Amino acid sequence: MNDRRLAGAEWFKSTRSAGNSECVEVAFLDGGLVGIRDSKNPTGPALVFAPGEWDAFTTGVVAGKLDVPA
Repeated sequence: MNDRRLAGAEWFKSTRSAGNSECVEVAFLDGGLVGIRDSKNPTGPALVFAPGEWDAFTTGVVAGKLDVPA
């Protein structure tokens, strides 16, 4: 992770992850930014969302807009 915005980030998993190693981890960053990464690859790439982007993403998840059709 070369992104300076991620330096010192405190990553956490959802309490609903059930201890599973296949989770997404989240970190709240300076300036209201939100980082997400794959828990299986903590030194790998991470995404950084601006506050409005994060709100749109989580709203879409809750609304089922990102569900994969069966």
